[in-house]
Amino acid sequence: MRDVFPILDRIIRQALEEDLGPGDVTTDAVVDAHISGVALLIAREELVLAGMPVFERVFHVLDKDVTCEAFYSDGATVPSETRVCLLKGRLVSILKGERTALNFLQRMSGIATLTRRYVEAVQPSQVKILDTRKTVPGLRVLDKYAVRAGGGSNHRFGLADGVLIKDNHIAAAGSISKAVALAKKNAPHTLKIEVEVEDLAGVKEACQAGADVILLDNMQPPQLTQAVQFIQGKAMIEASGGITLDTVCQVAATGVDMISVGELTHSPPAVDLSLEIKPRI
Repeated sequence: MRDVFPILDRIIRQALEEDLGPGDVTTDAVVDAHISGVALLIAREELVLAGMPVFERVFHVLDKDVTCEAFYSDGATVPSETRVCLLKGRLVSILKGERTALNFLQRMSGIATLTRRYVEAVQPSQVKILDTRKTVPGLRVLDKYAVRAGGGSNHRFGLADGVLIKDNHIAAAGSISKAVALAKKNAPHTLKIEVEVEDLAGVKEACQAGADVILLDNMQPPQLTQAVQFIQGKAMIEASGGITLDTVCQVAATGVDMISVGELTHSPPAVDLSLEIKPRI
C-alpha cells in the first residue's frame, strides 16, 4: 500500500483528530509519558487479514519510534486466538492509537474475510467476485484494497473509470438503445460500455445496441440462465442484486462471468481483534 501513503496519511490524521481531539485525557493523566512496553495484537476468531500497513501506519503517524513486528501478511488466514503482531514503543503512543488502528483493521479484515467466503463459495468456477461503490465515504481506497486481499476483484473505483448505464440513465435517455448510442458517441472510446438490465427484453435490446458488458440485475437463477444462453458470448455478463452467500453458488452455476456483491463493503461484520499491553520499564 505504499503507493497510497499520501492519501492514507490524510485518512489516518483525520481519524486520529476525530478520536483524540485536543488530547487523550485518560492516558495523559494515568500513564507516564516515558514508560515503554509491548502490545500484542490477537485474533479472537479465524479471519482473513487485511490492513496491517494501515494499522502500523497509525502508530507511526503518532510516534515514529513505535515499531511493529507482523507475524502475518495481508491476505493470510489467521487462526483464532493467534498473535498477529507485536508493537513496541512508548505506551502513551500505543494507547492513543489503539482504537483508531483497531477500527481500521477490524473493518478491513472483516471485508477480506467476507470476500474470501464468497470466493470460496463459487469455486471451482472461474467466476469473479466483484465489489461495488457502496463503500464508506472517504475510505473507498481501503475498502477496495481489503476486497483484493480477500481474493475478490474491484469494479469501478469511481464514476470516471467506466461507462455503466443504469436504470435512471436509461429513463433519462429514453431507452437502452438511445443510452448506448449516446455513450458510444460521447464517452471516451477506450472505455467499455456496460448496461444494467432487469429482464430478457432488456438483455435483447442491450445486445442489439452493442453493449460490451451486460449487468443482469435482481434476476433469479432460471432467468439468469436464459439470459446467458441468449447472450452467448456477445458480451461479458455480470450478475448483481440480492445475492448472498446462500445463493451465490447457484448464480455462478448459470454461466455468468462476474458477480458483484454490495454486502462486501456496505455491511461487512467487523472481526474480533484485541490489543493487549504488557508494560515494561
